[in-house]
Amino acid sequence: MRVLYDVTRPLVAGFPVWPGDSPCRIEWKARLGPGVIYNQSALSMSPHTGTHADGPFHLLEDGLMIGAVPLDAYLGPARVVDATGRAALDAAWAAEVLAAGAPERLLVRVGAWTDPAVFPTRFAALDGESAQMLVDAGVRLFGTDAPSPDPFDSPDLPAHHVLLGAGRGILENVMLDGVPPGEYELIALPLKLMEAEASPVRAVLRGLDQTAAALLGD
Repeated sequence: MRVLYDVTRPLVAGFPVWPGDSPCRIEWKARLGPGVIYNQSALSMSPHTGTHADGPFHLLEDGLMIGAVPLDAYLGPARVVDATGRAALDAAWAAEVLAAGAPERLLVRVGAWTDPAVFPTRFAALDGESAQMLVDAGVRLFGTDAPSPDPFDSPDLPAHHVLLGAGRGILENVMLDGVPPGEYELIALPLKLMEAEASPVRAVLRGLDQTAAALLGD
């Protein structure tokens, strides 16, 4: 069997969210007991909570809602790279990654979440130039284990604009701890939310079989 990594951050009530976002709340409407034959909960949270996909409407006035985006960016070959310890994912970093050939989907571990109970505000991020290099090379999706491909304090989010403006997918808060760098199959489909700019995903990485690995090696 091919190895399977669940790279989705566990969602619990009170999960740390971007400052100002609606936190995750789970309310029990019914619990098993005398006269009650089922458990039923109610869930409310920002669609940017935990591991999620940003859709074009997040930043683009005429962009698609997340439920209308094509799904092919979120399903297929992906490369995991480790950038832990880097100060930034700048043009020099992008050139290093692309020197090995451009992946269709790129997932980057920067080690942002050092404490799962504390929202990270310092992490390596793209800039407009490095984001454009990835787009020009044909990368269809960029994912990070940080809360954003842009720096936390970025005033204008250039990487978001470059990626979403080019129709690329963005995954944030992917949990890449323990995933060896290399080639995988990514499955991270957003919900069909037709009136939202983002969506939680259940993201998994599946190891390639020998035939697929040999083809990628060629």
